[in-house]
Amino acid sequence: MNFLGKIIHLDRRFKILAMLLTDLLVLPLAFYSSVALREGTLTPNISEYWWLLLCVPVLTIPVFIRIGLYRAVIRYMDVRLLWTIFYGSALGTLLITALVAIARVNSLPRSSLAIFWIFSVVYVGATRLLARGFLHGVELRLDKKKRIAIYGAGRAGTQMANALSNSREYSPVCFFDDSKQLQMNTVTGLRVYPPSKIIDLIEKKSIDEILVALPSVARSRQREIIESLKQYDVVIKILPAVADVVSGKVRFEDVREVQIEDLLGRDQVPPREDLLKKCIEKKVVCVTGAGGSIGSELCRQVANLNPTKLVLVEQSEFALYEIEKEIHQYSPHVKVVAVLLDVCDHEKMSELLKAHAVKTIYHAAAYKHVPLVEANPASGIRNNSLGTMSTALAAIDSGVEHFILISTDKAVRPTNVMGASKRLAELVLQALAEKHQSKIIFSMVRFGNVLGSSGSVVPLFREQIKRGGPITVTHPDIIRYFMTIPEASLLVIQAGSMAKGGEVFVLDMGEPVKIVDLARRMIKLSGLDVRDEHSPHGDIEIHFTGLRPGEKLYEELLIGDNDSKTDHPGIMMAHENYLKWEELQDKIDFLYKKCHTNESREIKLALKDLVAEYQPQFE
Repeated sequence: MNFLGKIIHLDRRFKILAMLLTDLLVLPLAFYSSVALREGTLTPNISEYWWLLLCVPVLTIPVFIRIGLYRAVIRYMDVRLLWTIFYGSALGTLLITALVAIARVNSLPRSSLAIFWIFSVVYVGATRLLARGFLHGVELRLDKKKRIAIYGAGRAGTQMANALSNSREYSPVCFFDDSKQLQMNTVTGLRVYPPSKIIDLIEKKSIDEILVALPSVARSRQREIIESLKQYDVVIKILPAVADVVSGKVRFEDVREVQIEDLLGRDQVPPREDLLKKCIEKKVVCVTGAGGSIGSELCRQVANLNPTKLVLVEQSEFALYEIEKEIHQYSPHVKVVAVLLDVCDHEKMSELLKAHAVKTIYHAAAYKHVPLVEANPASGIRNNSLGTMSTALAAIDSGVEHFILISTDKAVRPTNVMGASKRLAELVLQALAEKHQSKIIFSMVRFGNVLGSSGSVVPLFREQIKRGGPITVTHPDIIRYFMTIPEASLLVIQAGSMAKGGEVFVLDMGEPVKIVDLARRMIKLSGLDVRDEHSPHGDIEIHFTGLRPGEKLYEELLIGDNDSKTDHPGIMMAHENYLKWEELQDKIDFLYKKCHTNESREIKLALKDLVAEYQPQFE
């Protein structure tokens, strides 16, 4: 370790002693300077009271010790430390004034004591500032901190710059901001530049990372900024909106890597409080499939809306344990009941709903992995269709007021068993809604893929990139709709509150995304390059594997063109044909018998008889 390194790593006792010795020198100097300023000469006559130069540190330093000045860590000094110096100097000045009065030092100008107070604050404070600057400079040379530029010189950006200035890992070097009023000004000691200067300053200031600190800016604008920064050879990080909006304070821990959700997510429509609370506040709420991607997020959202009780139904022990633990940790005020139960067990579901007087059910329990359900049609139909019917009939018998089914865009003109089984679940609820419209309100909410859910392409691509590739995409032209899990869950809750009975709600999924473009974006976000014919020396290759059984190039949200708007801009309502309960019941019984035979072809034909739009694929 070199000389500077030894200084910075000295024992703290030696550092305190150094500050004490420094104050022993600067306090008499402050007193002498105050008299010189008052007399208007650099060589004032202090022969009658020279002994006060010795008394000044003797009286003042004990005050500094008592108020904790020497306990402060210079490296992290802030305004509070300067206030401590101000307060200690004031007390020291009062003691010196008392001594002067007692000793009857008439030749000392009394106004010089007030000047001494000011000088002692300046001199003692200056030594701390110089020491802090020295320590920061040494740390910068020894630790080789990453040099970071902050995009956004507003409140969040300035708070983050202050947080990073005390970081051992990062050193903020400048701001970038779109505001012409801020550009070329200095904020918290850092210069603000226009974004057009980024490419020049990356090289000039050796910038390693750019932090986008714009939590209050629309997501679409954040996406534009991130896309524009991707061309530069620097790491891009982002400060998410949650920390700033909820706590009002930005922390270094909130900084994270840019994720694919930041590039695909859309500007969210603010949720309506009346719709969020209508089916939840002061009611017993049950979520089936509580441990799944959508089910667990629904549990989190419901827990925030003051339910009387939250009943979690899940057949996976580990998934149930995880979500119960999370709700207890982050929403301890909510009474939680965790139940290991198969939704196909009608009798036990009825007992559960009656025992807890459940008033609202969000039915998210389902098998959703298309190839697996295609290979196991009996299990898929039993869980997705018959499980929904069993739970719905139990809800009717138990006095439930609202039943909301989480459906999927794959239920529209399905080419696979998974989609057809979910469409059959919709048909069941539509028929029951007509038959029991005075007892319970049934509704369905249909939407596309959610980012990051189990079995979706995003976590699969992340894992493939982590392994070094290749990324597997089924077809170069395949497209899908995407939505974040929290946004989908909030819209599900609001849609269910608008239901009158039997509605199929469709969420506004925005523009579809080509999966191959998604793969390329994720490779770039990982700091890597796509390997193809144009870039043979790239890092990650994309392989096309062909469509899987039952998979479509694109998904739809409406069976026909007969849809209408609702009071919520993010929710539409589909108007589709359905079967009467009496007609449906016999066909479901027949399908159930076929599921016991486990003959894939016969099961699909029986399902086709129920779901007219289903286009089964046979091996």
